[in-house]
Amino acid sequence: MASLDHIIVGSHVWVEDPVLAWVDGEVFKINGNEVHAHTTNGKTVVANMSKVFPKDTEAPPAGVDDMTKLSYLHEPGVLQNLATRYELNEIYTYTSSILIAVNPFQRLPHLYDTHMMEQYKGADFGELSPHVFAVADVAYRAMINEGKSNSILVSGESGAGKTETTKMLMRYLAYLGGRSGIEGRTVEQQVLESNPVLEAFGNAKTVRNNNSSRFGKFVEIQFDKNGRISGAAIRTYLLERSRVCQINDPERNYHCFYLLCAAPDEEIEKYKLGNPQSFHYLNQSKCFKLDGVDEAQEYLATRRAMDIVGISEQEQEAIFRVVAAILHIGNIDFAKGPEIDSSVIKDEKSRFHLDMAAKLLMCDVKGLENALIKRVMVTPEEVITRTLDPASAIVSRDGLAKTIYSHLFDWLVEKINISIGQDPTSKSLIGVLDIYGFESFKCNSFEQLCINFTNEKLQQHFNQHVFKMEQEEYTKEEINWSYIEFVDNQDVLDLIEKKPGGIIALLDEACMFPRSTHETFAQKLYQTFKNNKRFIKPKLSRTNFTICHYAGEVTYQADYFLDKNKDYVVAEHQDLLNASKCSFVSGLFPPLPEETSKSSKFSSIGSCFKLQLQSLMETLNSTQPHYIRCVKPNNVLKPSIFENFNVIQQLRCGGVLEAIRISCAGYPTRRTFYEFLLRFSLLAPEVLEGNFDDKAACQKILDKTGLKGYQLGKNKVFLRAGQMAELDARRAEVLGRAARTIQRQIRTYIARKEFLKLRQASVYLQSLWRGRLACKLYECIRCEAAAVKIQKNLRRYFARKSYTALRMSAIMLQTGSRAMIARNDFRLRKQTKASICIQAQWRCHRDYSYHKRLQKATLTYQCAWRQRLARKELRKLRMAARETGALKEAKDKLEKRVEELTWRLQLEKRLRTDLEETKAQEIAKLQDMLHEMQLQVEEAKSTVIKEREAARKAIEEALPIIKETPVLVQDTEKIDSLNAEIENLKGLLLIEKQATDSANKAFAEAQNRNIELVKKVEDSETRADQFQDTVQRLEERVSNLESENQVLRQQAVAISPTSRASCSKSTIFQRSTENENILSGESKLALDLSPGAPNSRELQNDDKPQKSLNEKQQENQDLLIECISKDLGFSGGRPIAACVIYRCLLHWRSFEVERTSIFDRIIQTIGSAIEAQDNIDVLSYWLSNSSTLLLLLQRTLKASGAASLTPQRRRTSALFGRMSQGIRASPQSADLFSFSGRMMGGLSDLHQVEAKYPALLFKQQLTAFLEKIYGMIRDNLKKEVSSLLASCIQVLKTFQIVLLEIMLILLTVQAPRTSRASLIRGSRSQANAMVQQALIVHWQSIVKSLTNYLKILRANHVPPFLVRKVSTQIFSFINVQLFNSLLLRRECCSFSNGEYLKAGLTELEHWCYDATEEYADSAWGELKHIRQAVGFLVIHQKPKKTLKEITNDLCPVLSIQQLYRISTMYWDDKYGTHSVSSEVISSMRVMMTEDSNSAVSSSFLLDDDSSIPFSVDDISKSMTEIEVADVDPPPLIRQNSGFVFLLQRKE
Repeated sequence: MASLDHIIVGSHVWVEDPVLAWVDGEVFKINGNEVHAHTTNGKTVVANMSKVFPKDTEAPPAGVDDMTKLSYLHEPGVLQNLATRYELNEIYTYTSSILIAVNPFQRLPHLYDTHMMEQYKGADFGELSPHVFAVADVAYRAMINEGKSNSILVSGESGAGKTETTKMLMRYLAYLGGRSGIEGRTVEQQVLESNPVLEAFGNAKTVRNNNSSRFGKFVEIQFDKNGRISGAAIRTYLLERSRVCQINDPERNYHCFYLLCAAPDEEIEKYKLGNPQSFHYLNQSKCFKLDGVDEAQEYLATRRAMDIVGISEQEQEAIFRVVAAILHIGNIDFAKGPEIDSSVIKDEKSRFHLDMAAKLLMCDVKGLENALIKRVMVTPEEVITRTLDPASAIVSRDGLAKTIYSHLFDWLVEKINISIGQDPTSKSLIGVLDIYGFESFKCNSFEQLCINFTNEKLQQHFNQHVFKMEQEEYTKEEINWSYIEFVDNQDVLDLIEKKPGGIIALLDEACMFPRSTHETFAQKLYQTFKNNKRFIKPKLSRTNFTICHYAGEVTYQADYFLDKNKDYVVAEHQDLLNASKCSFVSGLFPPLPEETSKSSKFSSIGSCFKLQLQSLMETLNSTQPHYIRCVKPNNVLKPSIFENFNVIQQLRCGGVLEAIRISCAGYPTRRTFYEFLLRFSLLAPEVLEGNFDDKAACQKILDKTGLKGYQLGKNKVFLRAGQMAELDARRAEVLGRAARTIQRQIRTYIARKEFLKLRQASVYLQSLWRGRLACKLYECIRCEAAAVKIQKNLRRYFARKSYTALRMSAIMLQTGSRAMIARNDFRLRKQTKASICIQAQWRCHRDYSYHKRLQKATLTYQCAWRQRLARKELRKLRMAARETGALKEAKDKLEKRVEELTWRLQLEKRLRTDLEETKAQEIAKLQDMLHEMQLQVEEAKSTVIKEREAARKAIEEALPIIKETPVLVQDTEKIDSLNAEIENLKGLLLIEKQATDSANKAFAEAQNRNIELVKKVEDSETRADQFQDTVQRLEERVSNLESENQVLRQQAVAISPTSRASCSKSTIFQRSTENENILSGESKLALDLSPGAPNSRELQNDDKPQKSLNEKQQENQDLLIECISKDLGFSGGRPIAACVIYRCLLHWRSFEVERTSIFDRIIQTIGSAIEAQDNIDVLSYWLSNSSTLLLLLQRTLKASGAASLTPQRRRTSALFGRMSQGIRASPQSADLFSFSGRMMGGLSDLHQVEAKYPALLFKQQLTAFLEKIYGMIRDNLKKEVSSLLASCIQVLKTFQIVLLEIMLILLTVQAPRTSRASLIRGSRSQANAMVQQALIVHWQSIVKSLTNYLKILRANHVPPFLVRKVSTQIFSFINVQLFNSLLLRRECCSFSNGEYLKAGLTELEHWCYDATEEYADSAWGELKHIRQAVGFLVIHQKPKKTLKEITNDLCPVLSIQQLYRISTMYWDDKYGTHSVSSEVISSMRVMMTEDSNSAVSSSFLLDDDSSIPFSVDDISKSMTEIEVADVDPPPLIRQNSGFVFLLQRKE
């Protein structure tokens, strides 16, 4: 608060205004305690000195992000700061650790995307701009580090954005905790999906808000020991139960009643409902409809929300059946009964509602009636049943309705918690409290008392937290704070809740006496609290009373306090509902303990409310609190409207101004020593003359001003309330005196300037007059001189005229004589020239005739000589043709030999097949015979057995004596015959066995012959393969010879006759020598052309054992893998490993085979080599090799789409194709198909190979490895640069501190005699230069890192195309990191930081220039965002720039959101200049609103692109041709005979 000493004429102040709440102006007159001021809206205001507050004219134009930084911490200063930031869409502001959130009423998606969450993750509180994410991050970090639960208290009236703020808090906590919910829904989504259900049953219309929450909600986000979200729960507190039965006009009951009345017709018919006007619980108010709300649609939406949270259809039907029963219960009325103090159902209408209520609750109608009008009293002697009078019956009815609704609401909350999923083992949680705010209406009843009592409790908790933070600040600065008063509201809490004697206790006492009325309760309050300063009795009312709350005075009407406070726990109600046939209703009322189940017990709502509030406070006290105050800037719910009165009221109700009062009770103004000296050093100039440190200098200034009660901490000056204004007033006086001195000096200067101007004019007039007199005298003298000159010239004219006539006569005579002499001389010369021409023509004719004769003789001689040379050349060509014919004959013989061997092979195969078939037939025949013999033996055996049985039976049946001898004779004969047959069969079996043995021997011999034949066939196949390879080489050689012969023929025809003699011999000699070298080099592979050569070679192969082809090929592959696993280096800028791999694969024809393992082994070798991801040298080496090898494969391989012929057929036809191609080739293209070029060939003459699947797969794998190695190199460089960039960004935070320290050092080092006032002016620029020089080291480190990487990449001959891509992506990464940091940190968005970044960008630009365009290319262009942003920061005269100039000329790349962010965050810490004009800011805001409405993404942060920015085709197009033939093979394989083809170039 200001005082007379602080406010002087000329001071800028805040005065009250009936429209704007506060308006600023300038004091022009002070009359006692009255202040006269001219306001900025053009009015003249007279205000009392106690209601005038000083204004800080040096406040930042964009406001401060923490209101503790305000020079004047008072109500208008806070309001102006919030309005300024809200105008710039800065909706979040700190007050110490309290976050104030102003609802923007528009989409600001850039504030809540994933990039923003990444920036706030782990950042220190206050490091970045104020944000709800910062509060959530502090709570999460405190929970993780300290192991203590935290709570975030979100308060504010409805429409202030509490729900949206809660949503953002839970979203950020889910981002940190990282746990998804059931069916893909996160915890945040599940909690928010329960909001429609809770709002339907817990929200109602009040005087100020159509959707006011009438309960407190505490959302617990539960975490496990690892900091991961393990569950969540919703705790509800303080449900306003009395609203079920009693409401005031124009409020409404809970939404669910009106929604049910608007349900579909079949449900209304089922529940026997009607219009809300027909129900007593709803028609107490005249408000039944809400503007813009369709109750029928809301009912369906609520049912859908119930489905989402897991409430079944049966449960939903039961819920709304209970709601309908409550409405019917409210319409049950009572009349006086026949007995004293008895009551009965009033009429048939009430009876109907009683029956419907019983039907809906599925309970006994008579039992419900008795529960409403009768009470059971249990005494030690007996149980007494008494009736209730109508008034008591109505109280019983209302108590039943409130009980049912309360239990229903608790069941819904429990059901929602089950759906979300709780973690009972969780030890840590973060709670988010969303509760109703302070209420003050024209008519305030019992509900408002309970709500304001809750807010008083929360405000006390808030005050204690704020005071604790103040204590921590004072302790940190080591100042004495023991005498500071704590602003406490305990007296208000005692007034309401104290036992005995509090308002709630007195209300409970009045409710327990039947004769108590509202008047007697009010009189009891007046008598009890007549001396309480917080309690006021209105003069013209008998039942009203006023309580002085922290947010202001509230007058309560006690007319319905007693009715709304009564809440009996009736045993009859409990028993009735517990016995319901509906399981849902009976589940709402479980059985009570025996001691409470037999009697009714009085229970006041106020006492229950106090107990629940105590439970809530215990929960909050067990956690570390954090506060968010949500503010609704206007009541029309539209953006860009800031209503001062509305905001002030919310700040008062939210306790923000109370927190400011707490700060004002201590030291509201705090300034660092440097800031204090910078602002108030002119109050004591002599302090700067001496050599004092900052603290001592501040002490001197404060002592001189005579202030009392201030404190000097370790780093700050702490001033009491009003002392800042007093210092500013004295500063204004000093500045005023200085201004008057300056004015006096200026007036003296102006007067002297006028005098000197007048004197100069007088002198000028005098000089003009004297000049005129001098001119007249000069004219007279000039006339005399002119007359003398005329006379002189006339005399000269006459003399010259006579002389000229005489001279012309002499000249004419001389001309005539000279002309005659010249004509005579010309005639003589003409005759001489004619004679010379005749002589020249004769000599020319003579010499030309001689030359023609000599030329003809010469041509004749030359023709004869050329004929001789041509004949010699023809003879040589014929000899070469005969050699070609011999080669062709040899080729034909070899082809015949191959065909003969093929025929023999096929014949042997057929013989072998026939032999196997014969052998199989013989074996089958023998097996059949053996089987038949076995069958015959079995039949004989069975016959013998049968005959023996018959003989035995005959003997038994015959007479013993008479037939004995004949039977014996017959049996003996049969036995003998059978024995003879058996002997015959044994002989036949022996013969068959001998035949089988002979057949087996024949089969074994045939099998041995077959094995020998198979061996011979395999040898024949091997020889055939060798012959085919030999034929192929000979075909190539014949093709090359034919091509060379064709070239020689065409050269013989093409060369001129004069040069044939000198060139033909050397050409033929060179060609023949080259052919001889080739033939000698292929001596190991070629065969003799004589017919007997293959036989002799075959004998040699049969005599000498050799390894199989597969074993030899495996050895070669092993040697190749061993070789490339080492660092082979480079040859002429080409990677040796890639070239060797390519030439080996091409020579082995690995690309054309269907199955091979060499490709997998090469890939495994590369993969094992790049396992060490940090070794940039190894990665660069393999990046170079893989890119080169991929290029060779890209230009060599083609998909095998038309490969329908067999390899043998292709090789046979290739000879004639090459021969015809060589014949058709031109002399220029013939050299490309020479033999040496075909064997060594560079990339330019590669012929494409039809690749099989393994080769194509190898190419794909190689491409993947190339991209992987590129990504590893890029990411390693990003990691290294990122740490350096972090140092650059981090060092900016301490820029001002370092600057101040250097200034102090400079001031200390200077000579003692030098005045401090003169030093401080120059030390800042000198210190700034030193700091810039020190900070540029970080940029040089980045440049050094880039240079090191570039050096390694170039040393490994990485293709420049890939180096350019790496540079481009790294610079893009630098651009993203710097630009995002610039937009998120206000300390980075300053003029000094712009200069610092500009110097760093200059270093990067120099690097791009040194790296040349070949390696840097467009990398510099990737910094376009940060370059334009830095250019905007360091440009002068920003207020004069228009939006068109900024968007088109200065920053064409930046979006409107980015420009707006930079413009609003900019601050000039060097020259004190301002940002762009307010008109430009307004235009930007309009454009941002349009973009938001058009659903265009408005995120101002940039994304880092980590994709692979190239394809194989890009590499192929960017790289030049590579000559692989000139690459020297490594020593490991140079001496191996299997790699001779790599050495053929040298031979």
